[in-house]
Amino acid sequence: MKILIIGPSWVGDMVMSQSLYTTLKQQHPEATIDVLAPAWCKPILERMPEINQALEMPIGHGMFNLSGRWKLGRSLAGNGYTHAFVLPNSAKSALIPLFAEIASRTGWKGEMRYGLLNDLRPDRKVFQYMVERYVALAYPKDSMLQQVKLANCPRPALSVDPQAQQQALARHSLSTDRPAIGLCPGAEFGPAKRWPERHYAEIALRLIEKGQQIWLFGSAKDREVTEAIRNTLPAELQAHCHNLAGETTLIEAVDLLAACHTVVSNDSGLMHVSAAVGCNIVAIYGSSSPKYTPPLADSVEMVHTDIECRPCFKRECPLQHLDCLNKLPPSTVLQAVEKFIG
Repeated sequence: MKILIIGPSWVGDMVMSQSLYTTLKQQHPEATIDVLAPAWCKPILERMPEINQALEMPIGHGMFNLSGRWKLGRSLAGNGYTHAFVLPNSAKSALIPLFAEIASRTGWKGEMRYGLLNDLRPDRKVFQYMVERYVALAYPKDSMLQQVKLANCPRPALSVDPQAQQQALARHSLSTDRPAIGLCPGAEFGPAKRWPERHYAEIALRLIEKGQQIWLFGSAKDREVTEAIRNTLPAELQAHCHNLAGETTLIEAVDLLAACHTVVSNDSGLMHVSAAVGCNIVAIYGSSSPKYTPPLADSVEMVHTDIECRPCFKRECPLQHLDCLNKLPPSTVLQAVEKFIG
């Protein structure tokens, strides 16, 4: 088998998709797996031992560009792919394997994909968890329900490069003299996943007072929030809080998260990265649910409120109060952290 994966475009989804690649390699050890995905994914894919090659998707997320997809598909036609797995649910994502004349094209029913996929799975909602939906594609349609359960899905496991980790620690002037607690206060999906920065600041204060240090992770978009968290701390404690948001590459973040004792994170891509490098995880849920995208690790505490309107799975609070996050107190999250740090 020579397999082409049309990969997802979100960090967390890409990490969870490793469970499919592991399953495919377990079933077909000699298979080669290439993943077509946005350029930012390449460093993550290179930390997945199951992947032969990461192919850059030159067409932007959300763009249709039929002629560009035709040219890309035809350029892949000579690679000898026997199977394609299409992980996004859009019609346009299924065009490239068709244009590449790949004989077996598997994916879930989505926008008008009849004919584009010839191994079309009818209803992804028969599986509760997103990782189950990925892994199920590796099994025959008539047996996947019996064979795929969350408990037997392989867990994502990104490799960590010790030399690169040490270089990242040095480049960002980080030491491990104090145990590091990673805080990930961002969420690309939207504000309904973001626990308030004032609550993160309270966690940072209490943990530094207990002898920990804080590493703040995120993208450049999160920098204002992470800087506000750090600036809330008394001046004498700010030396133990390091703002890395927007300062690291994604792959440096992978290696630095792996150096953390525990990570406190919103339901975000960095939460799934942290789980995949073996951290203790405290996962905070607002509009989303751990019954759909839990961190796939052993040492996990999941915290959320139980108000009636959650989970709504909205990017922004439709009731404009964000009570699912505002009413989750720092004391609850701190209790979860203390289960790991004592």
